[in-house]
Amino acid sequence: MAFLDSQAFDKVWHPGLLFKIKCILPPGYYNLMKSYLQDRTCKIKFNTETSTLHPIHSGVPQGSILGPLLYTLYTSHLPTWQRTVISTFTDDTAIVAKDSDPTTASRNLQDHLTGIEKWLQKWWIKVNQNKSMHMTFTNRKGQCPSISINQTTIPQGSTVKCLGLHLDSKLTWREHITKKKETT
Repeated sequence: MAFLDSQAFDKVWHPGLLFKIKCILPPGYYNLMKSYLQDRTCKIKFNTETSTLHPIHSGVPQGSILGPLLYTLYTSHLPTWQRTVISTFTDDTAIVAKDSDPTTASRNLQDHLTGIEKWLQKWWIKVNQNKSMHMTFTNRKGQCPSISINQTTIPQGSTVKCLGLHLDSKLTWREHITKKKETT
């Protein structure tokens, strides 16, 4: 399984998003969303110092009601693959390949990632390979062969946090229970 970490909300390419809005939503939404995205600015405050205003050319407003919806529209046609299952929740993406042979599972996962690379490049979405995770879920010993995205190997781990759940490679829930006990 590959868990991909992207700089999603900050990096949504406005012209691409508006193109997709024009194609997917009724015509009246295009101008409304265009006015919502254009002429946005930000400034940074650190201690008592404040920067000048800087224009925002990409991203969707974080913390807004529309942010997750706009990102979902932007990624609504993320490539699927015959031998894998892809699952997304806003900017969290997980891809699963299942096979009794670990090499085949990794090959299927790698094929899907290779297809996604071209799509990510086209729509200007960057995946942080170092924060992404590759995990083998099995009761057997060993791990699946490594996989990569954009010619960088995705680190393999024995635990991962996904949508608030702490998963371990054997799906025992020990990691999740331990983490929840630490927060109470």
